[in-house]
Amino acid sequence: MSKPIDTLSAAGGPGIPQEILDALTDVKMPRLSPKPLSKESTHAHGWSIPLRRASVVIVGSGAAGLRAAVELKRRDVDVTIVTQSAYGGTSACSGSDKQTLHTANTSDRGDNFRAMAEAIGAGGTMDKDTAYIEAVGSGRALSALQFLGLPLPVDSYGGVLRYQTDHDEVGRATSCGPRTSRLMVKVLAQEAIHLGVPVFNQTTAVQILVQQDLEQRVMGVICIDPQLRDESNPYGLVAHLGDYLVLAAGGPGELYRDSVYPRNCFGSLGLALEAGIEAVNLTESQFGIGTSRDGFPWNLSGTYAQCMPFVYSVDDAGAEHNFLADYYRTTQELVSNTFRKGYQWPFHATRMLDFGSSLFDLAVFREMQSGRKVYMDFNRNPVSVPGDHAFDLSRLDADVHAYLEKSGALLDRPIERLKRMNPLSIELYKQYKVDIEKNPLLFAMNNQHMNGGLAVDIWGQTSLNGCYAIGEASGTHGVTRPGGAALNSGQVFGTRCAEHIASRKTEQHGAPSAEAAIQDGVLHIQATLSETSLFKPSVIKRAVQARMSDSAGMICRADHIASALRDARQLTQGIREQGVAFDATTFGVTHALQWRHNALASEAILSALDFYVAKGGGSRGARVICDSTGECVPITSKGPLEAFRFRMERAVDKDEQIVVKWDGSMMSIVTRKPRALLQTERPFFERNWPHYLTGAIYRETI
Repeated sequence: MSKPIDTLSAAGGPGIPQEILDALTDVKMPRLSPKPLSKESTHAHGWSIPLRRASVVIVGSGAAGLRAAVELKRRDVDVTIVTQSAYGGTSACSGSDKQTLHTANTSDRGDNFRAMAEAIGAGGTMDKDTAYIEAVGSGRALSALQFLGLPLPVDSYGGVLRYQTDHDEVGRATSCGPRTSRLMVKVLAQEAIHLGVPVFNQTTAVQILVQQDLEQRVMGVICIDPQLRDESNPYGLVAHLGDYLVLAAGGPGELYRDSVYPRNCFGSLGLALEAGIEAVNLTESQFGIGTSRDGFPWNLSGTYAQCMPFVYSVDDAGAEHNFLADYYRTTQELVSNTFRKGYQWPFHATRMLDFGSSLFDLAVFREMQSGRKVYMDFNRNPVSVPGDHAFDLSRLDADVHAYLEKSGALLDRPIERLKRMNPLSIELYKQYKVDIEKNPLLFAMNNQHMNGGLAVDIWGQTSLNGCYAIGEASGTHGVTRPGGAALNSGQVFGTRCAEHIASRKTEQHGAPSAEAAIQDGVLHIQATLSETSLFKPSVIKRAVQARMSDSAGMICRADHIASALRDARQLTQGIREQGVAFDATTFGVTHALQWRHNALASEAILSALDFYVAKGGGSRGARVICDSTGECVPITSKGPLEAFRFRMERAVDKDEQIVVKWDGSMMSIVTRKPRALLQTERPFFERNWPHYLTGAIYRETI
């Protein structure tokens, strides 16, 4: 019999057997079916290109893409998935201490969708109709996952257990533990396999196919499949043709040097920009503390911070530094803000002020800049601020003490508090040969999520007819989103795009031939791959990641962004003129094309950021815009940090979106107001039911 782990609550309760902890952390994924064989081919510029056909092609096999596939297949729509690495993306591999979905009920008073929508879009720049859609759809998204077997925790009455997360003061979040999104991928993959959805693994999308007639329309996507390499197809190209394309490949995780994304997460932003698809809110990302992708990348939110470990740095000589004591005035203030990093995990500019929780992030950032390594030690309590009282559980801010007391976690050491609140967090690192019960944990400030992305309508359709974007690929999230809202968004819009596509099954597309689009796509790929180019993928990678991390990270300097943009433009222009050097392996070709896309994505982000800052935009969400003439300066116990004086956000910018589009030679930028929620009157059953029955809801212009 397994030995129970001592995780009794303050009110008492059963210990958790080891096999339960193992099942929630070591999540085994279902085996995919073999790829169907290609039966057709076409010739393009000397190469023989296999063809695969489906009504809908989904790029990406994470939680959002799988949800779309399942919902489409249930509606008898022919759908296939292409994916660079099944179970290798952010949903399956990365995450935080408590990844979340949202329950719609608030404070035990039943559903309040408008209040939830306001919380989702509170940071500004988010379409209000999208926020409302995500709120309304959250209950359906959650219940469908429960139906598929996602073990979301409930009480003995069936109520979903909830807790407070970042940017949500009510407590709408729930969780299966640190592997919530991986468990979501598992149950959705099982259902997709059961329904017979073909999944083409190790198949990387590299070129969107567009019908270049009077009305531009998507026709599919060219991919690279190593298994298809032969003399007539030296790089393994394959054209996946479909009437509809769903981009669900996540965010551009490779853009930053300091990143918590799994390796080789390129997303589809550059791929889509190259096809002329509009992007929105590219100025918005998330940054926070986490462990390095060189080991096991993971966000250190939730109980990792709430157990209040000792945070310190180590210099080249091996000396320890209690560096947070240089920022906070008292031990109580220091440890209470360490705790608050748990539910105020993302860096936020205004929380650097008044000795808030993001002063912690700035302190870590500065230690990294000085060349020191930063650690959490779960076996030692925080060291006191010099001249102040030692750490004492009776000397905590009231909100901190109340939380720990309710959790039964007013225990002597951080590791004991962590075990009581979340034993899964310890087991998770043990899986990757990191024992935080014995050893300190090295961590850093990392890029974690892009809140901007491709511009979509209320059904998830982009500016390219027939092409949809869901999950992190879409730019629906606004400036600040409650923790876990991205998972909810992917599930809601995975369902909505499936509904919309299914409603369009009777559309007549005139059966246009994809031959011309394939010819153009192959020619473009051949022109990009150049044995003589000075731009190797490794060179592009170093340039892009350094520029994004140093000039477009969480600390941005107003006078550096324009020069960073000039360098980014020179890089993309050089790539257009010379192509990208490559080695002849399939992996080498794939990386050459992906870094072409990433260079373009970098230029787009810097273009939006430069536009925003040049017209007076200030610090908001994840980014501080440092400016010597700024109104605000972080204050530490040692005095002001003038080097980090920054601009405040202007209220007017909350009601404006920056839209970026690539025209083949330059980025065009326009602004627009976020869409409003136009539901001015309460729906009435008899009046509105016919709109649903006839499919009018899918055709109404909003």
